[in-house]
Amino acid sequence: MTLAEEAASEPESLLVEVDAGIVTLTLNRPNALNALDRDLKAALLRAIGRIARDSSIRVVILTGAGRAFCAGQDLREAGGPGPTDFATLLRETYHPIILGLRGLEQPVIGAINGVAAGAGASLAFACDLRVAADGASFILAFGRLALIPDSGATWFLPRLVGPARAAELAFTTDPIGAAEAERIGLVNRVVPGDTLGDETRALAGRLSSAAPRALGLTKRALNRSLDMGLEEALEYEATLQGLAGRTADHAEGVRAFTDKRPPRFSGT
Repeated sequence: MTLAEEAASEPESLLVEVDAGIVTLTLNRPNALNALDRDLKAALLRAIGRIARDSSIRVVILTGAGRAFCAGQDLREAGGPGPTDFATLLRETYHPIILGLRGLEQPVIGAINGVAAGAGASLAFACDLRVAADGASFILAFGRLALIPDSGATWFLPRLVGPARAAELAFTTDPIGAAEAERIGLVNRVVPGDTLGDETRALAGRLSSAAPRALGLTKRALNRSLDMGLEEALEYEATLQGLAGRTADHAEGVRAFTDKRPPRFSGT
């Protein structure tokens, strides 16, 4: 059964589209600003698991329907007669999603179409690349609820924008617009809102033509480099390069270079 066929049984809150090796995951609760309820989180985690097992998928796009990317946790669901057990909520739902996205061998592009707030911002930060519509914004609104940034925000932000800027965004809870996000390195590029889909698919198409094994190993190296010294990083690069050098795609790349033609990578 294909990824698209398996996804057909998922709730309408997550749309899964597959085209030419590119899968687009669309958070589809526009009336709730794509806030993450129990069903949407479960569907997203299942989709990530299926993508991890499907070697035909080359690139993942994550975006939202309507005017928001994701407003974070659906607080109506989190509320109840007693205090919410946020520690369990995070460990059982958000942590597997964030770790799943980072663990995918495929590049993940966040197409940030609108506001990304709370855990929705964390979801955007977990993507490998972020393309933002000019009307998009990010806000770590946790402090307004007397909570701390979670779902990886305190890990991703200092690495993306530096400790001082990360502290400012976390402490003040001020929103940051797309242009400023690009200036400080939080997003890779900003495009007009009406071209976000086309621009993101063009980038995904470019990545999908690259050698998938090499991209996956590169993602591993970049992830690991954040928590190791130079000597250890050099050794890890050597190990991964040894794996890459034994692939059929490497041999094809050498032939294509010699023949002065575009390579035709098969993923093997």
